[in-house]
Amino acid sequence: MNPEESNYLKNLAQEIQELENANRDLVQAQNSQMNVFNSEQEDNLIRWQLDLKEDLDRIYHILKGDIVDINDKGVLAFIPQKNPNLRPFNEFGVQLIMNIIQFYLNRNTILSNYDEVTINWKIHDFGVEISDLIFNRYEEMMTTIESEDMVKIKEHLSEKIKLYPMIVRELIDTVHSAYLRAMNGGERESLRTARTVTQSEPLTRMNLGNNIPIKKSRWYNPTGW
Repeated sequence: MNPEESNYLKNLAQEIQELENANRDLVQAQNSQMNVFNSEQEDNLIRWQLDLKEDLDRIYHILKGDIVDINDKGVLAFIPQKNPNLRPFNEFGVQLIMNIIQFYLNRNTILSNYDEVTINWKIHDFGVEISDLIFNRYEEMMTTIESEDMVKIKEHLSEKIKLYPMIVRELIDTVHSAYLRAMNGGERESLRTARTVTQSEPLTRMNLGNNIPIKKSRWYNPTGW
Protein backbone atom coordinates (compact mmCIF):
# COMPACT_ATOMS: atom_id res chain seq x y z
CA MET A 1 0.00 0.00 0.00
CA ASN A 2 1.49 3.29 -1.10
CA PRO A 3 1.48 6.43 1.12
CA GLU A 4 -1.40 7.98 -0.83
CA GLU A 5 -3.69 4.99 -0.24
CA SER A 6 -2.63 4.85 3.40
CA ASN A 7 -3.50 8.51 3.95
CA TYR A 8 -6.83 8.07 2.16
CA LEU A 9 -7.85 5.15 4.40
CA LYS A 10 -6.66 7.01 7.49
CA ASN A 11 -8.71 10.10 6.57
CA LEU A 12 -11.76 7.93 5.77
CA ALA A 13 -11.54 6.18 9.15
CA GLN A 14 -11.24 9.56 10.87
CA GLU A 15 -14.35 10.89 9.07
CA ILE A 16 -16.33 7.80 10.02
CA GLN A 17 -15.30 8.20 13.65
CA GLU A 18 -16.30 11.89 13.61
CA LEU A 19 -19.71 11.00 12.15
CA GLU A 20 -20.25 8.35 14.80
CA ASN A 21 -19.30 10.79 17.55
CA ALA A 22 -21.60 13.46 16.14
CA ASN A 23 -24.46 10.98 15.83
CA ARG A 24 -23.91 9.76 19.40
CA ASP A 25 -24.03 13.33 20.70
CA LEU A 26 -27.22 13.94 18.70
CA VAL A 27 -28.90 10.84 20.09
CA GLN A 28 -27.89 11.77 23.64
CA ALA A 29 -29.28 15.26 23.16
CA GLN A 30 -32.53 13.84 21.79
CA ASN A 31 -32.82 11.40 24.68
CA SER A 32 -32.22 14.20 27.15
CA GLN A 33 -34.95 16.31 25.54
CA MET A 34 -37.33 13.35 25.50
CA ASN A 35 -36.66 12.68 29.19
CA VAL A 36 -37.63 16.25 30.00
CA PHE A 37 -40.66 15.96 27.72
CA ASN A 38 -41.76 12.69 29.31
CA SER A 39 -41.31 14.15 32.78
CA GLU A 40 -43.50 17.12 31.84
CA GLN A 41 -46.11 14.82 30.29
CA GLU A 42 -46.20 12.66 33.40
CA ASP A 43 -46.58 15.73 35.57
CA ASN A 44 -49.42 16.98 33.33
CA LEU A 45 -51.15 13.58 33.54
CA ILE A 46 -51.01 13.56 37.33
CA ARG A 47 -52.26 17.13 37.53
CA TRP A 48 -55.12 16.31 35.16
CA GLN A 49 -56.15 13.28 37.23
CA LEU A 50 -56.05 15.10 40.56
CA ASP A 51 -57.33 18.55 39.59
CA LEU A 52 -61.04 18.76 40.47
CA LYS A 53 -61.39 22.52 40.02
CA GLU A 54 -63.12 22.14 36.66
CA ASP A 55 -65.65 19.68 38.10
CA LEU A 56 -66.40 21.92 41.06
CA ASP A 57 -66.73 24.94 38.80
CA ARG A 58 -69.20 23.11 36.58
CA ILE A 59 -71.28 22.01 39.59
CA TYR A 60 -71.34 25.60 40.85
CA HIS A 61 -72.69 26.96 37.57
CA ILE A 62 -75.22 24.15 37.18
CA LEU A 63 -76.62 24.82 40.65
CA LYS A 64 -77.00 28.47 39.65
CA GLY A 65 -78.73 27.46 36.41
CA ASP A 66 -76.12 29.18 34.23
CA ILE A 67 -76.04 28.30 30.54
CA VAL A 68 -73.14 27.60 28.17
CA ASP A 69 -72.87 30.24 25.46
CA ILE A 70 -70.46 32.62 23.75
CA ASN A 71 -69.45 35.43 26.10
CA ASP A 72 -68.45 39.03 25.27
CA LYS A 73 -64.91 37.88 24.47
CA GLY A 74 -66.11 35.34 21.93
CA VAL A 75 -65.23 32.41 24.17
CA LEU A 76 -67.51 29.50 25.03
CA ALA A 77 -68.25 29.87 28.74
CA PHE A 78 -70.96 29.80 31.39
CA ILE A 79 -73.34 32.76 31.10
CA PRO A 80 -75.48 33.89 34.07
CA GLN A 81 -79.08 32.74 33.92
CA LYS A 82 -81.44 35.72 33.96
CA ASN A 83 -84.72 33.81 34.16
CA PRO A 84 -85.46 33.10 37.87
CA ASN A 85 -87.64 30.14 36.85
CA LEU A 86 -84.52 28.46 35.46
CA ARG A 87 -82.29 29.18 38.45
CA PRO A 88 -82.58 26.24 40.89
CA PHE A 89 -80.84 27.87 43.87
CA ASN A 90 -80.12 31.36 45.09
CA GLU A 91 -76.61 32.39 46.12
CA PHE A 92 -77.12 31.16 49.67
CA GLY A 93 -78.28 27.75 48.47
CA VAL A 94 -75.45 27.42 45.97
CA GLN A 95 -72.77 28.29 48.52
CA LEU A 96 -74.27 25.97 51.14
CA ILE A 97 -74.24 22.99 48.77
CA MET A 98 -70.79 23.84 47.39
CA ASN A 99 -69.34 23.98 50.91
CA ILE A 100 -70.61 20.45 51.47
CA ILE A 101 -69.56 19.08 48.08
CA GLN A 102 -65.99 20.33 48.49
CA PHE A 103 -65.58 18.11 51.54
CA TYR A 104 -66.16 15.10 49.27
CA LEU A 105 -64.74 16.12 45.88
CA ASN A 106 -61.08 16.54 46.78
CA ARG A 107 -57.75 14.71 46.58
CA ASN A 108 -58.17 13.20 50.04
CA THR A 109 -61.21 11.33 48.78
CA ILE A 110 -59.97 10.02 45.45
CA LEU A 111 -56.52 9.10 46.81
CA SER A 112 -57.95 7.16 49.73
CA ASN A 113 -58.41 3.40 49.93
CA TYR A 114 -62.00 2.26 50.53
CA ASP A 115 -63.67 -1.09 50.09
CA GLU A 116 -67.07 -1.38 48.43
CA VAL A 117 -68.98 -1.78 51.70
CA THR A 118 -67.46 1.41 53.16
CA ILE A 119 -68.24 3.36 50.00
CA ASN A 120 -71.84 2.18 49.98
CA TRP A 121 -72.60 3.25 53.55
CA LYS A 122 -70.78 6.56 53.11
CA ILE A 123 -72.84 7.37 50.00
CA HIS A 124 -76.03 6.24 51.70
CA ASP A 125 -75.39 8.57 54.64
CA PHE A 126 -74.50 11.43 52.33
CA GLY A 127 -77.66 10.92 50.28
CA VAL A 128 -79.88 10.96 53.37
CA GLU A 129 -78.26 14.08 54.81
CA ILE A 130 -78.18 16.13 51.58
CA SER A 131 -81.79 15.26 50.75
CA ASP A 132 -82.95 16.21 54.25
CA LEU A 133 -81.01 19.48 54.11
CA ILE A 134 -82.49 20.62 50.80
CA PHE A 135 -86.01 19.46 51.62
CA ASN A 136 -86.06 21.14 55.04
CA ARG A 137 -84.51 24.42 53.86
CA TYR A 138 -85.62 24.73 50.24
CA GLU A 139 -87.55 27.95 50.96
CA GLU A 140 -84.28 29.61 51.98
CA MET A 141 -82.08 27.93 49.37
CA MET A 142 -84.11 28.04 46.18
CA THR A 143 -84.57 31.04 43.93
CA THR A 144 -87.93 32.75 44.24
CA ILE A 145 -89.68 35.49 42.31
CA GLU A 146 -89.72 39.03 43.62
CA SER A 147 -93.28 39.71 44.69
CA GLU A 148 -95.23 41.06 47.65
CA ASP A 149 -97.83 38.39 47.09
CA MET A 150 -96.86 35.50 49.37
CA VAL A 151 -99.31 33.21 47.59
CA LYS A 152 -97.44 33.66 44.31
CA ILE A 153 -94.10 33.09 46.03
CA LYS A 154 -95.31 29.85 47.61
CA GLU A 155 -96.74 28.69 44.28
CA HIS A 156 -93.42 29.41 42.62
CA LEU A 157 -91.55 27.46 45.30
CA SER A 158 -93.96 24.56 45.05
CA GLU A 159 -93.06 24.29 41.37
CA LYS A 160 -89.35 24.74 42.05
CA ILE A 161 -89.26 21.94 44.65
CA LYS A 162 -90.22 19.51 41.89
CA LEU A 163 -86.55 19.75 40.84
CA TYR A 164 -85.53 18.40 44.23
CA PRO A 165 -85.41 14.61 43.46
CA MET A 166 -83.26 15.00 40.35
CA ILE A 167 -80.89 17.49 41.97
CA VAL A 168 -80.34 15.16 44.92
CA ARG A 169 -79.74 12.24 42.55
CA GLU A 170 -77.14 14.22 40.58
CA LEU A 171 -75.27 15.25 43.74
CA ILE A 172 -75.25 11.69 45.06
CA ASP A 173 -73.98 10.30 41.75
CA THR A 174 -71.23 12.92 41.61
CA VAL A 175 -69.93 12.08 45.08
CA HIS A 176 -70.34 8.35 44.41
CA SER A 177 -68.14 8.63 41.31
CA ALA A 178 -65.41 10.30 43.38
CA TYR A 179 -65.48 7.47 45.91
CA LEU A 180 -65.38 4.84 43.19
CA ARG A 181 -62.04 6.28 42.09
CA ALA A 182 -60.76 5.42 45.56
CA MET A 183 -62.10 1.86 45.60
CA ASN A 184 -59.29 -0.43 46.74
CA GLY A 185 -56.83 2.45 46.22
CA GLY A 186 -57.48 2.42 42.47
CA GLU A 187 -56.55 6.03 41.81
CA ARG A 188 -53.23 5.76 43.65
CA GLU A 189 -52.40 2.58 41.78
CA SER A 190 -53.28 4.26 38.48
CA LEU A 191 -50.82 7.08 39.18
CA ARG A 192 -48.07 4.64 40.14
CA THR A 193 -48.44 2.53 37.03
CA ALA A 194 -48.76 5.33 34.45
CA ARG A 195 -46.23 4.51 31.76
CA THR A 196 -44.83 5.86 28.54
CA VAL A 197 -45.02 3.58 25.54
CA THR A 198 -41.66 3.84 23.84
CA GLN A 199 -40.19 2.36 20.72
CA SER A 200 -36.57 2.78 19.62
CA GLU A 201 -34.83 1.70 16.47
CA PRO A 202 -31.18 0.62 16.96
CA LEU A 203 -28.56 2.75 15.27
CA THR A 204 -26.18 1.01 12.87
CA ARG A 205 -23.74 2.15 10.24
CA MET A 206 -26.22 0.94 7.63
CA ASN A 207 -28.82 3.57 8.59
CA LEU A 208 -26.32 6.25 9.59
CA GLY A 209 -27.45 9.54 8.13
CA ASN A 210 -30.78 8.10 6.96
CA ASN A 211 -32.77 7.02 9.99
CA ILE A 212 -32.01 8.61 13.34
CA PRO A 213 -33.72 6.60 16.11
CA ILE A 214 -36.62 8.61 17.49
CA LYS A 215 -38.21 7.84 20.83
CA LYS A 216 -41.95 7.81 20.39
CA SER A 217 -44.42 8.51 23.19
CA ARG A 218 -48.17 8.25 23.47
CA TRP A 219 -49.98 9.56 26.53
CA TYR A 220 -53.56 8.65 27.24
CA ASN A 221 -54.58 12.07 28.50
CA PRO A 222 -57.80 13.53 27.00
CA THR A 223 -56.47 17.07 27.44
CA GLY A 224 -53.61 16.27 25.04
CA TRP A 225 -55.73 14.82 22.18
